[in-house]
Amino acid sequence: MIEDALGRRPVLARERLFAGRIWDVEAHELELAGERIRREVIVHPGAVAVVALNDADEIMLVHQYRHPAGGTLWELPAGLLDVHGEDPLAAAQRELAEETDLGARTWRTLVDVSTSGGGSTEIIRVYLATDVHELPDAFEREHEEAAMERRWVPLDEVLEAALAMQLHNATLLAALLALTQLRARGVEAHPADVPFDWHRPRQP
Repeated sequence: MIEDALGRRPVLARERLFAGRIWDVEAHELELAGERIRREVIVHPGAVAVVALNDADEIMLVHQYRHPAGGTLWELPAGLLDVHGEDPLAAAQRELAEETDLGARTWRTLVDVSTSGGGSTEIIRVYLATDVHELPDAFEREHEEAAMERRWVPLDEVLEAALAMQLHNATLLAALLALTQLRARGVEAHPADVPFDWHRPRQP
């Protein structure tokens, strides 16, 4: 079975080019195939996302304006790992509550996604949440999330939209692949506490 190989080459020189609110941009010099090369890297804190499924086999999606993408995308509830020391599962539970006013009693790990391995350190862990329930108190949302629509959508409808090229969020598409293939093969998703080895917490 093929497998990605974890192991970062030593950084011989590092220069911070930009310090942002969410991520930074650094220039790294490293040696590859006997040659010293320089690459610009988006240093990202990482993120979590949640596939929340109800008993009707509907998936909770949010419809959110994404300025860099140039449109409003259907996405999974998700958020940054920007709270220092926060466990990824706890972050996923928090984001599900904050974005959708939902909780879940059963959690498993579905897939880890490198969103742009050629330019960014971002790794997203996607959890599968079942035994879902509404929380008693609604969360007060702001900025893009203030106008964000949340909707239960039948899984078959989401798959049809993905195959028709009507969905573009990489995390959602990867999660759909993982979920449908696990079901087709009769395999359970991974435990919720499986090590998140590819995620490197950002230093405070």
